[in-house]
Amino acid sequence: MSEMFPPGNHQPKIRLNDHYTDKLWMLAAMLAAALIFGLNLGGVPLRDWDEAIAAQVSREIWRGNLNWLYPTLDGVPYLNKPPLVHWLMGLCFALGGVSEWTARLIPAMLTATSVPLLYAIARELFPQRAIAIFSTLVYLTLLPVVRHGRLAMLDGAVLCFLLGTIWCLLRSRRDLRYALAVGIGFGLICLTKGVMLGLLLGAIALCFLVWDTPRLLTSGYLWGGLAIGTFPVAAWYFAQWLHYGQDFINTNLVNQSFRRIWEPVSHQQGPPWYYLLELLKSPWPWQLFWLQGLRLSWENRNFPGPKLVLVWSGVYLLAISVMNTKLPWYILPIYPAFALAVGSYLAEVWEQMSMGEAPEKAQVEERFDAVSLLPNPAIFGVMAIVAIVGCIYFSGLVKFGNRLPPPEGDLQLMLLFVALTTILSAWLQHRKDRQFLLVLIWGTYVTLLVLFASNNWVWELAEDYPVKPIAAMVREGTPAGKEVFTSHRLPRPSLNFYSEHQVIVADAPTLQQKWQTLPQPYFLLEKPVFQHLDLDGAEVVSTVDDWVLVTRK
Repeated sequence: MSEMFPPGNHQPKIRLNDHYTDKLWMLAAMLAAALIFGLNLGGVPLRDWDEAIAAQVSREIWRGNLNWLYPTLDGVPYLNKPPLVHWLMGLCFALGGVSEWTARLIPAMLTATSVPLLYAIARELFPQRAIAIFSTLVYLTLLPVVRHGRLAMLDGAVLCFLLGTIWCLLRSRRDLRYALAVGIGFGLICLTKGVMLGLLLGAIALCFLVWDTPRLLTSGYLWGGLAIGTFPVAAWYFAQWLHYGQDFINTNLVNQSFRRIWEPVSHQQGPPWYYLLELLKSPWPWQLFWLQGLRLSWENRNFPGPKLVLVWSGVYLLAISVMNTKLPWYILPIYPAFALAVGSYLAEVWEQMSMGEAPEKAQVEERFDAVSLLPNPAIFGVMAIVAIVGCIYFSGLVKFGNRLPPPEGDLQLMLLFVALTTILSAWLQHRKDRQFLLVLIWGTYVTLLVLFASNNWVWELAEDYPVKPIAAMVREGTPAGKEVFTSHRLPRPSLNFYSEHQVIVADAPTLQQKWQTLPQPYFLLEKPVFQHLDLDGAEVVSTVDDWVLVTRK
């Protein structure tokens, strides 16, 4: 049995002493999170779908009268998600104007707040401060959490509300009054992404209570808090049902929520192991320690911290894996448990490596042998080689095949930090120096800072044409409220947002028919399509790159 949970009567004393030091760590975590989550938020355009739709709904809430209660998207009722984060984003628009920065600020800062909350959770669960520190630093440097948390999406807010709920649940074991806030947190989650996610995350908390603290299930504070938190959720859903009737039930609760379990929505599907692969490829480099952290948690499963890690990871991963709809950001709520598992393992490595290379045999038999389970330093060496090759590739000086890649200084700098971090970490680990963990954490943090300071952190923008110049052409050349038809193969919500017009995708026959039947059509066409169509009396309003905005004379 590991000594990460030492026996004796000193555990409560360790937990309760030195609150000042904990506050300093939480302040440091908040400052580091505010920097990495707030850096260059407005440097790149909003990406299609999630960001653009959230921003458009929020702008219409800000401009509308009753839109705060009955949100719209392009003037059509928006029945997909509850509007809590959209309300906050609309308030941000009202105070700071409409921009990428104001659209992303609220989600980013809510996600940043989840970082010190994770520290607080770890201090409630584990006696050693080292576990809380390592868990927080791992969570702070998880690429999927930081990148998606910075986007104008709802998932970062869910992380904040979820961690706040879990912290209050853990505190209620010592002070029942905190159980009131558990229900409020549940309500905030439901008002952010709907009751389906709220019920799933609530089931995780329920399973933990049944295993660890079943006496809380009879607490009036807990059920009273749930009643308080559920009331505004029920009131909002009831108001939507009164206003929209069965359409709201079919769209929100069926099509956009429970239907995702048995049927892929928008062709977003994958195999049952989709999210397991995400865990093994995305949270670099911490996935190298995740399985060891789960093993350590299993060996200490009689203690509250490992219980929560196992329940949280197991229930949530199983639930999203059986769903037919697969989207990368659905996995975000598992990452706090991921960080707790990895952090507890790294703290064990840190302690065992401080003892020297040859602990006594009896001691080895009693402890979880964390050091022997470390990944081979050669893995870091391979990562360094890949990073160096990437530096050369993005230098723009060396041909790969017949192609000379364009120079990318930001990516070169980022990969240089990756190479330096992995080389130094491999060398220190080979020397059995526990400082390799600090180098790995600091190097990962700096690498992410370089990435988010660049314009490459929303890499989906490179999948299609730059939207802002085209949107400016449409906005300036089309009368307000006028629909625009485009020959592009896919709809782009970001084009709607930036142009402040509804741009509708249509194939060539439909465009031809619209041209003949509409009195004053406006078309956004790719130049080859413009040359191919028979548009009698067409007048070119404006051109940008390979695009033409035309109307009838």
